[in-house]
Amino acid sequence: MPLELITLRCLQDNYAYLLHGDGGTVLVDAPEALPILTELEARGLSLDMILLTHHHDDHIQAVGELVARTGARVIGAARDAHRLPPLDQQVEPGETIEILGESVSVIDAAGHTIGHVAFHFTQSAFAFTADSLMALGCGRLFEGSPEMMWQSLSRLNALPGDTLICSGHDYCAANGAFALAVDPDNADLKARIKAVTASSQPCAPASLALERATNPFLRVEALRPALGMHDARDAEVFARLRRMKDNF
Repeated sequence: MPLELITLRCLQDNYAYLLHGDGGTVLVDAPEALPILTELEARGLSLDMILLTHHHDDHIQAVGELVARTGARVIGAARDAHRLPPLDQQVEPGETIEILGESVSVIDAAGHTIGHVAFHFTQSAFAFTADSLMALGCGRLFEGSPEMMWQSLSRLNALPGDTLICSGHDYCAANGAFALAVDPDNADLKARIKAVTASSQPCAPASLALERATNPFLRVEALRPALGMHDARDAEVFARLRRMKDNF
């Protein structure tokens, strides 16, 4: 049975994700217990595991209640174990683990936070990137450097184009406005913004191919001339775009 992906809106603008297959049900990040428990009950599902991408409260604050209600095991980054809820399994970037019968790669996604990881379900082509690579954007650099975030985005951008990027927030309106400001002649971007605006559906997940075509933080090569950075390294162009977004 192929894995079913369920996108849940939580808090004001967070996304959480349920994955269901023959092997059970897994949650990626835990912003808010009620919508998650409601969905599980409506579908008659138990919760077996919670994957955590990073330590920020809006991604972990419901873990305690969910574990108490369901007994789910919790998996997160070993390097962040000191500031995550209690972990049943600690993982390292570069490690491959098995979840729901699939190989899952743990990817270093540092930048937004030092300990941020992403989870790539290779067979189903799902990448849970939370606040690293996001729909039409990328996360703020609260702890890491621009170079660190660029390396993380490059690792994620190396995945196959049909990979669904499951990001952690609905920031599509703000991200889309900035993308259009720096990439105004991008027809793919205009079409995506129009589609997102016309739909009540979550703007994530989206394919990596679509992000490559519309996300300015993956389009540094195309945007380099407009920024007057002809001889700059990719990481330097990314850093300029990140500063521009922060001041937008």
